[in-house]
Amino acid sequence: MTATDSTWSVKKLALLLYPFTAAAVAINLFLLGLIGISLGLPAISPQAAIWSSIPLGVPAAWWAAKWVRGLMDEADGK
Repeated sequence: MTATDSTWSVKKLALLLYPFTAAAVAINLFLLGLIGISLGLPAISPQAAIWSSIPLGVPAAWWAAKWVRGLMDEADGK
């Protein structure tokens, strides 16, 4: 069996992880809005949390991809 160097780049991993990280950002924003109610701030609607998570999911996906790439490199012994 030949070993091929088919490593996943951070960019590919970020594209793969974007839907999951954007969903996590939306959930966290909505829950942060619920905590904000106790501090006297206005509530964040679920729609506003989802729309806000679209651009905020990009850096979250990039950081998650860098973390996963580091774990993959560590597992490969690089």
